[in-house]
Amino acid sequence: MTLPAILDRRWHRLGTLLCTVTLVVAPNFTRAAENLQLPDIGDSSSGLLSPAEEERLGQAFMRSLRGKLKLVEEPEMVDYIQALGSRLTAANDARGREFRFFLVDDPSINAFAGPAGHIGINTGLILATQSESELAAVMAHEIAHVTQHHLLRTFEAASHMSLPTAALLLAGIVLGAASGSNDIAQAAVVGVQAGAAQMQINFTRANEQEADRIGIQILSETGFDPHSMPGFFERMERATRLYASDTPEFLRTHPVSTSRIADSKTRAESYPYRQYPDDLRYHLLRAQLRVRAITDPDEAVRSFRQSLAEERYRNQAAERFGLALALTRAKDYGAARNTLGPLIKADPGRSEYVIALAAIEQRAGNLATATRILHQALEIAPNNHPLTLHYAQTLLDDGKAGQAATILERQLADHPDDAGLYKLLSQAAGAAGHESEGHQYLAEYHYLNGRLEQAVEHLKLALKIKGIDFYQRETLDARLKQVKEELDALDKDEKEAARDTQRRPARNLPSR
Repeated sequence: MTLPAILDRRWHRLGTLLCTVTLVVAPNFTRAAENLQLPDIGDSSSGLLSPAEEERLGQAFMRSLRGKLKLVEEPEMVDYIQALGSRLTAANDARGREFRFFLVDDPSINAFAGPAGHIGINTGLILATQSESELAAVMAHEIAHVTQHHLLRTFEAASHMSLPTAALLLAGIVLGAASGSNDIAQAAVVGVQAGAAQMQINFTRANEQEADRIGIQILSETGFDPHSMPGFFERMERATRLYASDTPEFLRTHPVSTSRIADSKTRAESYPYRQYPDDLRYHLLRAQLRVRAITDPDEAVRSFRQSLAEERYRNQAAERFGLALALTRAKDYGAARNTLGPLIKADPGRSEYVIALAAIEQRAGNLATATRILHQALEIAPNNHPLTLHYAQTLLDDGKAGQAATILERQLADHPDDAGLYKLLSQAAGAAGHESEGHQYLAEYHYLNGRLEQAVEHLKLALKIKGIDFYQRETLDARLKQVKEELDALDKDEKEAARDTQRRPARNLPSR
């Protein structure tokens, strides 16, 4: 049985395996393990997957991913990366399909494209970039993988791989990466014929060149520097030669060669050179990530003070913003206010500054002041999602749970996949005395994080609450049935995959 024949009954199993294999490449795997490209599921235009089927796989992908990786939840950071992605997908090649961008809290340099236009960027990659155009270049490259159907093409190229072989390879690499054991991953690769593996490597290199070409075009069309793509890849490649034992994961999953860099340079040179100013939000995000990366608050304060004193920064306002955040972590609230004050005076509508000031006041014990700051900001920018979430949190902390729940419920229509929103809603609903709704929202939070068992339990608890009306009971019953069916299907597929692997060894892989 080949993989296309079993797609309809393996959504969750494939989603779980795909997300883990796409993201995790252990540093000291054998070269064969690093370069082997396993079958991914691709674009809906193929006929193999309808738009609805691809969307289901994308949702399963994200649920599995949230259960295995730590995603960045700070709403202002998430809002920026989605806004940057939306700007890039306004280009002709990306227009007409939905993309979802998210941040993975991981210091390694990596980015990846998943099913249904889900694109993840590691925080380590953002810190490795030197300009917003470089970050945009990596994202444009991943967007091109989606628009050019590379996930699908790789899947088609591997369609002769039998299910047991694919399952063994996937499970081996997943388990090896998760456990830190090289033996498991290497054993999974041993059964793969060299010819088939080489076919996959060559195919991927062709994809990378095409993604570079389309990505450079996207950069030009959306106002970013086309030269930033070969520039970033060349810098990463130089770092690899200097530190061969610590190759960035991005280069393991996106092979870079001298000819590829030369080709992308030639394409970029067809566009005229000019200055491309960075959005301040890019520098503010990098400052936030730098503060998070330094575990000792006092050390973070020293680092930012030293860079300001020596004028070693790309953006002075962002560097001062980072110092204010570091001072807040160090509980030096007076110095944090004094550092942030001039920034707010110069740019009072900047939501990152407002949120930072409210955080200073809240941590200093001035909850009413924090609430007032956020409320006033929302009167100016009523549709700002990050401001709304922070305002709702302060209301909840101030004992105004009902008001917080009402505000948060208005956000659901535009942010149906925001797991953090559901978690905050469950807290607000529960504190407001709406116990059934609290369990219902918490069930959705667990569901989005891939924890289907917990979702079922909270839906059952919601149904046990006395006094719920007919409509709510019907809604809960239907949702419980849906989640239970998905959980049962996942359990069944995992058992079948285990039996298939035991019956047929990996050596049955046919060559192409």
